[in-house]
This record gives sequence, C-alpha cells and structure tokens, in this order.
Amino acid sequence: MKRIKIEERHDWKQLARQLGFKFHTIDSEPYWDESAYYRFTLAQVENHIEDPSAEIHAMCLDLVDRAVADEMLLEQLCIPPHYWDHIRESWLRGDKQLYGRMDFSYNGEGPACFYEYNADTPTSLYESAFFQWVWLEQCIERGLIPAASDQFNAIQEHLIAALAEIDPPTPLYFSCCKESEEDRGTVQYMEDCAVQAGLKTRFVYIEDIGISPDGEFTDSDSNTIPALFKLYPWEFMMAERFGPSIPESQTWFIEPVWKALLSNKGILPLLWQRHPGHPNLLEAYFEEAQHQGKMAAGWVRKPLFSREGSNISVVIDGDLCEKVDGPYDDGAYIRQRYAPPPAFGEQYTIVGSWIVADRAVGMSIREDSSVITKDTSRFIPHVILE
Repeated sequence: MKRIKIEERHDWKQLARQLGFKFHTIDSEPYWDESAYYRFTLAQVENHIEDPSAEIHAMCLDLVDRAVADEMLLEQLCIPPHYWDHIRESWLRGDKQLYGRMDFSYNGEGPACFYEYNADTPTSLYESAFFQWVWLEQCIERGLIPAASDQFNAIQEHLIAALAEIDPPTPLYFSCCKESEEDRGTVQYMEDCAVQAGLKTRFVYIEDIGISPDGEFTDSDSNTIPALFKLYPWEFMMAERFGPSIPESQTWFIEPVWKALLSNKGILPLLWQRHPGHPNLLEAYFEEAQHQGKMAAGWVRKPLFSREGSNISVVIDGDLCEKVDGPYDDGAYIRQRYAPPPAFGEQYTIVGSWIVADRAVGMSIREDSSVITKDTSRFIPHVILE
C-alpha cells in the first residue's frame, strides 16, 4: 500500500459539475482530492480487506440473530422497546438489506483493524462507486497512471442487481433531509441505480413525510408511500413524529429496520465478547462495564449513535488528545482500544469496505490531518496494481 502523488485531470471540476458531483468541495476546502492515489496489490485487497469484511459481516448477522431473541441485548443497544417486536419480525421474515460500509485501519500489512460498521446510512457512495471509477478510466486513457491499473470497485453493478432482487413495491420513494447537498447527491445516485434496475421511483424530503388517518406514510401530495429508501438513521426515524406509526405501517423500508442494530456502535463490545482476540477486532466495552485498566494505554470513546466522527474523543495515557464536538452527546457510550490509522506523510488514512447484499464489492479511502475521520475528510481514489 503506497500513497503516490499524481497530476490532477485539468478538467475534473468541469466534469464533476456535468455529472452532478456538487459536493466535491466543502467549505471552500477540497473533499474530492486527486492530487494523489493509493496503490494496493491484489493480494492486499483480497486477503486483508475483502476476506475480513465478509467474515465480520457474517459475524454481525449472527449477532443480530442473537440480539432479536434477547431483550437484554436490545436494551443494552438502547433500542426503544416499542420497536423490539417490529425489529424481530423484520429479521425473522428475512427482510433484505441493501448496503453498508465497514471502516478499517490498514497500512498495507494485515490484519486490518475494524473500526465500525456504517450499516444504515453510509455516505461517500457516489464518489466510491461512480466518480473514482471515472477517474480510473480517464487517468488510464490519458497516461496518468499505468495502463494495467485496476480498482476494487463493483459497487454500482451490485447495487443495481440487489435493488432488482429486493424488488420492493413501487413507486420506491427516495428520501433525505433538506439543505444537505451531499445527502441529496447520494440519494439521486441511488435513485438512478434503482431506475437502472427497472424500478419506478419518486422523491420526498424527510421533512415532508406525513401519516394518513389510517397510519400509512404519505408524501407531500398525500400519496401513500409503498416503499422508502431513507438516507436518515433509524434512531432518528424512531424519534420522529411518525416514528410510532412505523411498526403498523405497510411501508417497505430500505434499509430494513433490523439494520438499526448493526448501525449501532454497541455491536463493537458485543462482537468482542463473542469473538475475543479476533485478529481484526479491537477490544471494546460498554462504558459502564468494568473495563478499568484493560485499555490503559489508550482508547476511543464513541457514542452508540453518531455519524461522521461527531462526539468521538481519543484518550491516550489518561490525557484527552483529540475530540470532535457534535449533537450525539446525550446517550450511552462505548470505549474501543486506540489503534491509530496509519500515517502517510502528515495524513491519516482509513479504508472503507463496501458491502452490498452480503458481499464485499468495493473500497474507498478517506484521509485527514486528524486521527478522527469527519464529514470533511478528503476522498482519495485508489488503484490495484501488482
């Protein structure tokens, strides 16, 4: 694994505008960054990212199977009791999942360290599945990277196939919050994949979702929503005004409601309890557990529910070294052993491994000057080259 500087395509910003990539720059700082790329060997990708992702994903599904039958685990994961039966029923009837992203610390030598599973509302999808593939093809054509370069990236074709296999009731509505250009772009890309899968689609903002007198989800024109892809976390959905109507509604959700268990950082200590010493797992405990002294050298404090690094803090030798503020500071926390992401120069790098329909199908790279990856952390493309 190497970080290699490269000449940028002179016209990439114009192309980004043409292709609808409106969030390539955030707060006047680059988000998409093609001044460098990460180079992997095929063996590194297959053995250290793809295989562990598949194994951990299977471990996570086993954990869901245990949790839906154990109310103590559901309570430990802070799932509201009103939704316990609904989550259990969703899992037992086999409601199909679509996608997720696992984050790893990886420096080119195994084993990769599993940080967390963004299993419900993963972002950086468009840039992972589409724009970095365009970058690869154009850079090969223009002689900017070796002609034999490849990429671990079959995300789009598997998304289309998975959406066709799920075959939800239509129209399939796509939804996100207002005033988030990144979320809107991600949802538009996913909707395009659904259209390619042969599905009829519509769009509604989360803020415009209503409930009919008989408890059905409706759009802003009072049309019933038969199926909904939501780029909005399940814990937020449950707290919305329409939350109590979720269990009795006939709306088909993507992701299914049982994914509320896997998008929860409480799975990290539960996985460690179930698989202590696993080479890809980091030691982790619920904060109220008796873990004193077990991670004295350093730990990362994470809320059970948080996004994009918010409310995460790093403690080393008892000193607070880094912290990101955010809106998720009113709930339970876990502590995970500190395993810093590798540094390439002055940049810290994490690898995202994309799971679609139970398969590891692609990879993305984010880097930051901080050890905590945030929503502004830059996206760097990658290649596979022996």
